[in-house]
Order: sequence, then structure tokens, then C-alpha cells
Amino acid sequence: MMKMVGENEMIKGMMVWSVAVASLHYCHFIGDILPKGRTRLCAILPVILLLLLLPLSLSSITLGGPTTFFLVWLSNFKLLLFSLGRGPLSSHPPLPKPLFISIATLPIKITQNSSPHHFTKNNPHKSSLNLALKSLILSTFVPIYANKDSIDSKFVMFLYCIYLYICLETVLIITAVVARALLALELEPQFDEPYLATSLQDFWGRRWNLMVSSILRPTVYKPVMSICSRWIGKQWAQLPAIVVTFFVSGLMHEMVFYYIGRHRPTWEVTCFFFLQGLSLAVEVLLKKAAKRRLPAVVSRPLTLAFVAATTSWLFMPSLLRCQIDDKLLQM
Repeated sequence: MMKMVGENEMIKGMMVWSVAVASLHYCHFIGDILPKGRTRLCAILPVILLLLLLPLSLSSITLGGPTTFFLVWLSNFKLLLFSLGRGPLSSHPPLPKPLFISIATLPIKITQNSSPHHFTKNNPHKSSLNLALKSLILSTFVPIYANKDSIDSKFVMFLYCIYLYICLETVLIITAVVARALLALELEPQFDEPYLATSLQDFWGRRWNLMVSSILRPTVYKPVMSICSRWIGKQWAQLPAIVVTFFVSGLMHEMVFYYIGRHRPTWEVTCFFFLQGLSLAVEVLLKKAAKRRLPAVVSRPLTLAFVAATTSWLFMPSLLRCQIDDKLLQM
């Protein structure tokens, strides 16, 4: 029976991705014949609506989760930018169709020689050690899950936060490896050792799930900052832009969680990201006011403690309500 369910889910997944790829063929064609702006947006809007609906036919966490993240969030935001002649899908000359579809559907970003972000450089020995350590930590999931009722709930929640990071990073690494092999292009990593972050700005903006940061920046942060600059000046416009960006991120996470668990939203995840946005805005204010910054030996544990505590409080309960741990063990 389980095998049959898996086969059905795989067939549905193939159909979902076939329709998505065909729709992006259409979007590439629209980009060739229609100018950027309202006309192109109207032509692409049906595809955006279609991508919102497609993952609803999937029920597994392994296929439905990534598909929802890739298509409902990333692809649609990239298509919105493309309709305005912006973002990674807009290029002069236009991107070749295979590259256009790959960038539209996958959480990848092509490395630019002039990229302003410098990633932490790891030597092969350190990378192997990190991989071995993460594999060792992940191997404890099954025994922790089996005995979670007899273990302190706060400790279990803390471990689940670590498992979440490792699993998400693994999915994105596998996707990037496949895309790199098929496209023969150098891609930017999606995580840059977030456990080394020395501030919330460093954690969310430079180290954690950088594909999301890079897509939220042009779709939400910059437009809000531009609007607010007219009213409160460029110096202060950054603050509401930060808060609104995190609020939008929270709404998109709520949507992804709904697709995974099909439960009515409790808005805890939105509150989590709204809190992160407010805290980051306060941090930016303090940095502007303070003449000296805390040393890394102090700021690093404070940053990680805040992120871990708020994740355990607001983020993980909603994720566990989707029974993600049960579904992972049923794979």
C-alpha cells in the first residue's frame, strides 16, 4: 500500500513539474514578444496563479515541501520581477530557455564576479569535518524522536531546530549540485555557516537561506524603502523596510506550512518573522547610535541564543503541527 502511495505521489510530482516547466516556456516566450510592465504582468499572472495551485496535489513532505517552496514562493517572486524587467530572469541578451527555466524553478543564484558578498572560505579538511559533524548530529534524530516523551521538551525543540537547519541545507546543496552539473555554471552557496553570525543582520542577511534574502530584497525591501524614503527620509526608511520584508517572509512561510500540513494558520510563524524584523530594526538603530560594537565572543552567542529561543517558541510548534517529524520517518 505504501509503495502504491509513493508511486502515485511520484506520478503527481512529475505532472506538477511538467506543467510548471511548460508554463515557464510560455513565460520565456512572453518575455520575447511583450515589453516589461503592465502588459507582461497581465500575460504572466495566469502562470503565477497556476503555480500557486499546482503543489496542492502533492501530500508528501519530501516532494510537496520543496515543490511548494520552489514554485509557490521563489518562482512566483522571480516571475513578478521578470514582468517588470528586473530580477535574475531579466537579462540582456535574454537568457537561453533552459537557463531561464532552471533559474525560475530552482533555488539557485549564478555567481557574479562582482558579487558584493564574500562567503566564508572553508578548506577541504574543515568542510569534511563539518559534513561529518552534521551527519553525526542528524543520525541522532531517530533515537531522539523515539524517546522524545521522556526527554526535556525544550532540549528536544532545540535539537529539532538543528535538524531543520541541516535538512534544509542538505536539500539546497543537493539541488545546487544537480543544477551545477547540468548547467556547467558556478553557483553561490545558500548558507554561509549561520552558526558563526555575530548579529541578526549578519545571520539573516549574509548567512541564512541566501536565496530567500536575494529574492525578498528586490521584491519587498527596496520598493518599501523607496516609498518610505519620500515620507521619512532615506536614513530612517530602512527600518520599516526591514519590518515589512520580514512580515512578508512570515506570510510566505505560513503559506508553505499550509501546503505541507493543510492546517489552518495560527500565525505563530508570521509573529516569529515579525519579531525578527522588529529586533533587527532595533539592532540597526543601536548600531547607528553606538560608537563601538560588541566583540564577536559576546555577540555571537547572544545572536544564536535569541534565534534559537524564538525559533523554539514560535516557529517550531507550527512546523511540528504539520507532523513533519512523523512524515520524515514514514519515508
